[in-house]
Amino acid sequence: MTARSTARALSLRRVAEDRSGVTVVEFALIAPVFLLLLMGIFDIGHMAYVRSVLQGAVQQVARSATLETADTATGDDYVRKVVEGVAPGAKIDITRSSYYDFTDIARPEVWSDKNNNGRCDNGEAYTDENGNGRWDADIGKSGNGGANDIVVYKVSVTYKPLFPVPGLTDRNATRTLTATAVKKNQPFALQAEYGSAAGTCK
Repeated sequence: MTARSTARALSLRRVAEDRSGVTVVEFALIAPVFLLLLMGIFDIGHMAYVRSVLQGAVQQVARSATLETADTATGDDYVRKVVEGVAPGAKIDITRSSYYDFTDIARPEVWSDKNNNGRCDNGEAYTDENGNGRWDADIGKSGNGGANDIVVYKVSVTYKPLFPVPGLTDRNATRTLTATAVKKNQPFALQAEYGSAAGTCK
């Protein structure tokens, strides 16, 4: 074996035994998976945080709205401000529906369902219990109601995730979170009862 071939063999052996570049290769393989996992954790964490802030604000405002001196507009503005602080640019929809009793929530107005199709139609008679001049599948009145009324306060928030996961979350995709609070107004006056006017459905 010549000196040149011996040197070449030693050089190849050194290269084969050299582990200094292994870390770079391992990092190149692991980094994408790790970053995707990290982005997913951030995304889920942010969603949980937004949900928690939203639920807390809704419960607080719904509780305050049970008082006779309640200012619902100020309460709604508070919810918007708090939510926009954690979900910038979010679209926020707020609704209030009031009912006479807990058992009335999502109940339709009384009607004679002669054709048993679950709708008031074909001249069927109904009782206009909420006094709006038409039959409603949900008897609730829009707004905060009056004394002793049950109020369903619902806030829906639609926002773009701050940490979209590449390959899994569309950059233009939105996420919607909803929080609902059901409270009974304080007995600061006599409760108004449902109406009894009759009507017919077309």
